[in-house]
Amino acid sequence: MALLALAGLPAAAGAQPTQELFVTPLGLDEMRDKQAVVETTAGTFVIDLLPEAAPNHVGLFLQTVEEGTYDGTAFHAMVARGIVQGGDPISADPARRDEYGRGGLGLVASEPSDERHTPGTVSSVGVPGNPASEGLQFLICVVAQPGLDGAHTIWGRVAEGLPVVTRISETPVDAQGKATERIEIVSVSVRDWQPPPPPPFTTETVDELAAYRAVLETSAGPITFELFPDRAPGHVRNFLRLSQAGVYDGMAFHRVAPGFVIQTGFVPSRGTPLTEEQRSLIANLEPEFSDTPHVKGIVSMARGDDPASADTSFFIVTGRAAELDGVYTVFGRVVDGIDAVDRIEATPVDGETPLQRVDLTRVRLVQVGQP
Repeated sequence: MALLALAGLPAAAGAQPTQELFVTPLGLDEMRDKQAVVETTAGTFVIDLLPEAAPNHVGLFLQTVEEGTYDGTAFHAMVARGIVQGGDPISADPARRDEYGRGGLGLVASEPSDERHTPGTVSSVGVPGNPASEGLQFLICVVAQPGLDGAHTIWGRVAEGLPVVTRISETPVDAQGKATERIEIVSVSVRDWQPPPPPPFTTETVDELAAYRAVLETSAGPITFELFPDRAPGHVRNFLRLSQAGVYDGMAFHRVAPGFVIQTGFVPSRGTPLTEEQRSLIANLEPEFSDTPHVKGIVSMARGDDPASADTSFFIVTGRAAELDGVYTVFGRVVDGIDAVDRIEATPVDGETPLQRVDLTRVRLVQVGQP
């Protein structure tokens, strides 16, 4: 299989070039500011092409897309939450699974550059030690892979849809690292560069934001709260954005202070690491203090000593906490599930640390008037 063993998959054998190596007839101006839209059976992602770094690889990719060669091929190898490999024309035939990883090679010479294998990097696949063995196959990094720097020609980066690539990387594999389920490329198209869309919940009005309810699915029962975009629009947009992206899923209530607060949203309490795209959504928030009192059921944002240090962690007040008024940002209020709040508050603690884990399984967003 044509991928370096250091990436967790066996290296390729053979794949010697049998024809003159490809040299693109396209000029850089014809290839600049282009994106590839890759539609797969697991979702769509977009690649920024990098002709300055690898003109022949980008030219070959554009030609291959025009010919439709990638359509119907499968991502045939992957390392979970690490890397995916695809582009082998042989993989369009399910009956030739044993040959996956050996097709489409020996077409173009490597093009070394100073580019690095950061998250989302798209680079070539070839036979280790043979700079004339690269071709149609490519790999995509879910996370940084510095061990691949200098060994693969980098010709693109995922600009949108890295979570889709992450899901593809989680496809089950056999002992040889080959996928046991088919995730196919439905189509690839090329378009002029477009800026990424604004983050979710950027353009909604205050009234539209206020229609959302957050349902916290916890091991103590569901907790539903309404949001206050009229008082803390930045915090509400941030909370909705993180919730929709699944940032809070799999966390825990890490702090229980009876008669005061229960607190969650602490990233290290999460059962699995955040994806690069999830991490990119986290930022410190400017305070949005109001005269809303911190009474039982109020949802407010946690922070450090710096008033502008809030990011993901939030708390639900379980008793009157006047000392928090005007110095912590209130952004919501529990409207259903206060009994679950009480059960979490009753959890045995060591200081303020629960002695048993209280899970925040998921934050589900619903809109008033919709199921």
